[in-house]
Amino acid sequence: MGFFDFMTEDIAIDLGTANTLIIHDGKVIVDAPSIVARDRISGKIIATGQKASLMQGKTHENIKTIRPLKDGVIADFEASEQMIKEFIKNIPSIKKKFFTPSLRMVICIPSGITEVEKRAVIDSAEHMNAKDIYLIHEPMAAAIGIGIDIMEPKGNMIIDIGGGTTEIAVIALGGIVCDKSVKVAGDVFTADIAYYMRTQHNLYVGERTAEKIKIQIGAATEDLETPPEDMLVQGRDLLSGKPKQVQVSFREISKALDKSILRIEDAVMETLSRTPPELAADIYNTGIYLAGGGSMLRGLDKRLSRKTDLPVYVAEDPLRAVVRGTGIALKELDKFKNVLMK
Repeated sequence: MGFFDFMTEDIAIDLGTANTLIIHDGKVIVDAPSIVARDRISGKIIATGQKASLMQGKTHENIKTIRPLKDGVIADFEASEQMIKEFIKNIPSIKKKFFTPSLRMVICIPSGITEVEKRAVIDSAEHMNAKDIYLIHEPMAAAIGIGIDIMEPKGNMIIDIGGGTTEIAVIALGGIVCDKSVKVAGDVFTADIAYYMRTQHNLYVGERTAEKIKIQIGAATEDLETPPEDMLVQGRDLLSGKPKQVQVSFREISKALDKSILRIEDAVMETLSRTPPELAADIYNTGIYLAGGGSMLRGLDKRLSRKTDLPVYVAEDPLRAVVRGTGIALKELDKFKNVLMK
């Protein structure tokens, strides 16, 4: 341990479209929505994470809520940087330090990311006093987080359904053999629900309400073993302009989401069809693993299982699988050296 090691803090970041999670000292310290609220006049950030998310859709002209990430990549450079800075600043053990420590970071990125987008992530990290920056692909991190031994000469299939992208990958020997990234995920589901409410119920609902519907009664199929109860949804009537309330069932939501889920199914089938036969044989035995918040959609595992004729397992605590894997990779840097990108 040199003096500089003593000065360095290790941080693992899952920079997501919907949520940002940070692991420090093996614990998830930050788990917050990737949203910032900015004062338009002073340009200052007035809230980040949970606090900013409560403001979403309720702001006046001087406050703007921004989601700095779109489709898994940084869309608003400045806002994303300020957001991560805010999150890191609030990590208790870093807060206590007399001066800012230099950081060693592992950040996970979508597998379909371009060089330019990758550069944006690295630049952001460098502005935050990061000395050592490693990147890891999301499906890889998810696999490590689920507890799969990725170094084995054995095929595993991971589907990571996040907020902005669905990442599908077949992994063997510590590398991605074939993968596909589709921009159909949680955000698209939310938009589908809002659209359905407008067209079928003449009810105009905001993004936050649509998200709430998705979590409370969202479903991928109509035949659920334990169906959720109907939900009362409030919004604005498109015809009269008055606030109103309607009752919605999970069956309706499964209809609303059908087209988007079909697109995910197609992507899964395409990835399977590109899988080398030896690995396909492995996947037949091991099945498919689901991670990410989108995998919590009721009946999605069943539906994918029907489509692929393979067993489908949802990771435990799927929201944190990716950040857990990122944290493990950070802890065992030597073991995962060839999985990480500088």
